[in-house]
Amino acid sequence: MTEHVNTGFERGTDGPKVILAGVDGSDSSLRAAAYAAGLARRQNALLALVYVQPVISAGAALGAPVADTTGEIAEGLVAEIRESAERLRGIYEVRWQFHTFRGDPYAGLVSAAEELMADAVVVGASEQAGHRIVGSVAIRLVRAGRWPVTVVP
Repeated sequence: MTEHVNTGFERGTDGPKVILAGVDGSDSSLRAAAYAAGLARRQNALLALVYVQPVISAGAALGAPVADTTGEIAEGLVAEIRESAERLRGIYEVRWQFHTFRGDPYAGLVSAAEELMADAVVVGASEQAGHRIVGSVAIRLVRAGRWPVTVVP
């Protein structure tokens, strides 16, 4: 007679519960969101889409309505995401939430991942040439070593 050993693995219950995707409207961030949506669907996880609203000093803004502009970006992203989710309704069902955090992109994503208890973080590769020298948000997240990070080109 073979003795059954419980390994603690239960099919359908292990794996990530929250997958965080950073979105900023760039093509690479939208590809990252789509990739994260596929992961969330397959894992039956919650997809947390996070837009980090930049904080710009009053002097740097030079009177431009920066808060209004970044608020409009967030609203545009939500509308685009809702439209995509509606097109896929009945084909692919993904539980998702949209969150806005304030700060620089790295600090905002770290705060979001901590607050939302993310199991994985998905971001788009930087499209800015200067980041190859200074270091992109993706590289900084990987170096933090706190979550599995997937960088989508």
